[in-house]
Amino acid sequence: MSKELVTKSVEELAPLLREREISPVELTQEILEHAESHNERINAYITITRKQAEEAALQAEKEIADGNYRGMYHGIPMGIKDNLYFKNEVTTMASKIHGDFVSDFDATVVSKLREAGVIFTGKLNMHEYAWGITNNNPHFGACRNPWDTEKIPGGSSGGSGAAVAADMSVASLGTDTAGSIRIPSSACGIVGLKPTHGRVSKYGCFPLAWSLDHIGPMTKTVKDAAGLLEVIAGYDKNDPTSVNVPIGSYTEQLTGNVKDLVIGINEEYFFNHVDADIEKLVRQGIQRLVDQGAKVEEVSIPSLRYAEYAEMITILAEAAAIHHRNLLARPEDFGKDIRLLFELGEIPSAVDYLQSQQIRRQLKQDFQKAFEKVNVLITPTLPILPPKIGEEYADLNGEKVDLIDHIIRFTGPGNLTGLPALTVPCGFKEGMPVGLQIIGPAFKEGTILNVGYAVEKTNPLKGKKPDLVIS
Repeated sequence: MSKELVTKSVEELAPLLREREISPVELTQEILEHAESHNERINAYITITRKQAEEAALQAEKEIADGNYRGMYHGIPMGIKDNLYFKNEVTTMASKIHGDFVSDFDATVVSKLREAGVIFTGKLNMHEYAWGITNNNPHFGACRNPWDTEKIPGGSSGGSGAAVAADMSVASLGTDTAGSIRIPSSACGIVGLKPTHGRVSKYGCFPLAWSLDHIGPMTKTVKDAAGLLEVIAGYDKNDPTSVNVPIGSYTEQLTGNVKDLVIGINEEYFFNHVDADIEKLVRQGIQRLVDQGAKVEEVSIPSLRYAEYAEMITILAEAAAIHHRNLLARPEDFGKDIRLLFELGEIPSAVDYLQSQQIRRQLKQDFQKAFEKVNVLITPTLPILPPKIGEEYADLNGEKVDLIDHIIRFTGPGNLTGLPALTVPCGFKEGMPVGLQIIGPAFKEGTILNVGYAVEKTNPLKGKKPDLVIS
């Protein structure tokens, strides 16, 4: 059975750990061995912390044996994106400049995972400073997509997406500023949740753009994501953007019942200029929900036409402000791609930035108006398939299009509005997984998770795994 352990989800493993049918030590050893044997090929981990993981697994085993089971994530091995601080451990941000940075405190989400009994297996690869979508890292090497190792896993949380898809981590956390949870989750065929802005504390996460950043689950199943959100959500006085609202039990809201659910479809933006096969898969996913009793209504969100401009001005300006001093003092120590982005971020004026914030305000109002008549919006997560590593362009119905501009088109509005957004797999194109995105009203994570659960129950991936997991 041990060989099969690495392929299991948290929802499958948790009862086995709770009932002591398997040991956290056994599970952790299997995950570590699997991660070490595949990391040269996938490069999902920057650092594997075997010694600390084995010590934590022994502690978890003792706690469970003594009757002190803490919940769904107790004894679960997880790698964590390397921009979340660990006390007295190096957190690199996948950069040269912070290559030796050691925090004197844990990020709030790390503290919450420790309290839940999670076993940390190491730090996961990412796009440098989280400012990119390829995870082609000049300092730690490119992370590769387990479904096709010549292709990008998406970014910036590419290591998290690849590790979960390749069973090198049972679950993980990502950060999302323009889609960096949802992009790699879609590209790697897993579940990715960007919660409502303020739902999960960002304290102890190195920022990319203060007003756009989020932290959220990246998992094998929707129930795993719901359980992980229960662990990390909650008000934190250390994060000025944290919002004090009730959490509730997200796992209990996973009924799969979508009868009378009203699905909003926005044709002019979210189904415009999309790969034809991806569009077909997403519409089939919507139809499966309709077959279960949901209804569809078309909605208009006029300000979406300005969303790409507002997203790019905001992220460019805020990121450049964060890195301004190092850009002046040590420009050669940044990777070429993000150095250019930081330099571009010095160009927008205060007028440009403030106009972008006016667009954000209008966009929030337009989404709020849409949610007066629909429960959720469903869109493709990405309009394109991930290209090969090193390529700056993607194929869109036979046309070569700029990769970064197009890959964040459908995810960026969720960051501008701060609304919760979930991506779940909905099928394959050319052997690569495709994601369907569900956007909901603020703090309605339970609603979008339940819709994702209903999609998941239709088994769109037919149980298929990347070949390297089987080999």
